[in-house]
Formats: sequence, structure tokens, C-alpha cells
Amino acid sequence: MLMDISIVIPLYNEEESLPELIEWINKVLGQKHSYEIILVDDGSSDKSWNVILELKRKFSIIKCIRFQRNYGKSAALNEGFKIAQGGVIFTMDADLQDSPEELPEMYKMITENNYDLVSGWKKKRYDPLSKTIPTKLFNWATRKTSGIKLNDFNCGLKAYKQEVVKSIEVYGEMHRYIPILAKNAGFNKIGEKVVSHQARKYGVTKFGLNRFVNGFLDLLTINFVGRFGKKPMHFFGTIGTLMFVIGFGLFLSISIDKLWHLIKNTPAKNIADISWFYVALTSMIIGVQLFLAGFVGELIARNSVERNKYLIKETL
Repeated sequence: MLMDISIVIPLYNEEESLPELIEWINKVLGQKHSYEIILVDDGSSDKSWNVILELKRKFSIIKCIRFQRNYGKSAALNEGFKIAQGGVIFTMDADLQDSPEELPEMYKMITENNYDLVSGWKKKRYDPLSKTIPTKLFNWATRKTSGIKLNDFNCGLKAYKQEVVKSIEVYGEMHRYIPILAKNAGFNKIGEKVVSHQARKYGVTKFGLNRFVNGFLDLLTINFVGRFGKKPMHFFGTIGTLMFVIGFGLFLSISIDKLWHLIKNTPAKNIADISWFYVALTSMIIGVQLFLAGFVGELIARNSVERNKYLIKETL
């Protein structure tokens, strides 16, 4: 049965914050909307699952998923999206740093202003500089490469139309880039709302500085796959052909010069002593390899189960 709202909450070792978070959500939404809360336990090692079971006995609106081990936030969100039934689907963190008070206004932005996706912007943050400075650099790089004008891609509090989350797959650590995945799927109306950021009340952060390194690598991956995932030859073939032509041109120039000296019977350098000969040879070899990489990529893309997967907006 379709309901107004689904709230997908991935969590890892958040036993202390869960009861307070659920009470807070219920207080905000109350009888105003039909809603469900999907708690995804990402392999917690504390008593989070026991707390979830107790909450489920108390509140019938709760659905719960438990992973065998810690797979990461992207996997948790992806599984939550699969079973979400709400017309508007929210994601939020379980650590009480995302405020449920923002949910009604973000819901209106989706239902009344017809946004496909609304991302929270934690304009004022209660995080140390070791976290905020890399976050600013990360957000700047993502804006420049994706063309999406969001100030806070990594904010866990987001709202989506149901068809958005049902049309994308979140994997690896791509949860940071769901707006880019949505844009690549054809959902271009992406909005942003300034949201309040709460200081962490319980426990410690689960993320280290390595997430920023991984984040930039994932950014390169998602932009490349988005542009060339179904047409790899356009990338590898173009660069490979260019390098081969440059190398062949250099080789032809060296050969003509050598032939000219032979005709005129004048001294000429041995080809093996000419450094440009090795540049030309290397360029041609790399060019051929890149072209073949593009060809193999086309064969893989041709046999992919998603080669003809396109999002149809309407059929009459």
C-alpha cells in the first residue's frame, strides 16, 4: 500500500540514539502523514538490533533489516530503498545529528514544488576542522565536475520522489553521489534546503579521513561511468586514435628525413639514436592498446543486462 512517507535510516552501533530518534520522528509527523520507518542495521556489534526489535514491538510503522556484517552505508540505503513504499522517501542518519523537524518542509518541496530530490545543507556544522575543511573541498570538486549546484552533497538528510530511488542503484560508497546518480537517470530538478545540524549526543563518528580519499576516487568513477559507461569506445578510442596518429606522424617524419639523406647520399643519424623515434613508437603502442581497451569495453557493454535500460517517463 502506497503511503505518504518512507524514512530509510542506516545505522551502525547506535543503540543509545535509536529510541530518542524514533520518538522524535513520531512527534514531528504524528497523525499528519501515513509513514513508515525502515531501520537498516549495518552489522552493528553493540545492542542496536535488540533495541530495534523492541522498537518494532512498540511501533507497527517500523520495518527492519539486519546485515550479517558491516557492508557500508550505500548497501544499507540500497536495501532500504528496495522495500520503501512511500511516495516521498527520506534518508537520514541515526546519530541524532539530522533533525526530523526538517521533514515536513522537505516533503512540501517534493509534493508541492515538484522537486525530484531535495538535499539538506548543514550550513552551520558542529564538527571539527579536520572534518569540515576536507568536506568543503569535496563539495567544491563535486559541484565543478557534476554541474549540480549543491553546497552539501554528503548531508545524510535528503528527500526523493519514489521513482528516483527506484531508478538508481547505490553501491560501493556511492551514497555521497546519489544526486549525480539521479541526474544521470534523468531527474534534473534537484533542490536544496538549509537544515539544522545537531552536535553528536551519543557515541563517536564512524567515519575517518580515508573516506575523503575514497570519495574523490568514487567521484572520478561515477563521472566517467555516467558519461562513457555505455559508450567506452568514445573515450578510449578517441584518445587511442589521437595518440596513434601523433606517433605515426612522428615516425613518418623521421623516416622521410632518413630517406632524404639516403637519396642525397649525405650522413644521417641512425634511427635508433633518435630519441623522437622512441616517443613515436611508444605513442603508437599506447594508442593501439587504448583503442583495443575501448573495443573490449564495447563488447562488455553490448552484453550487459543494462545495455538498453532507459528510464521511460511516460507511454501513451
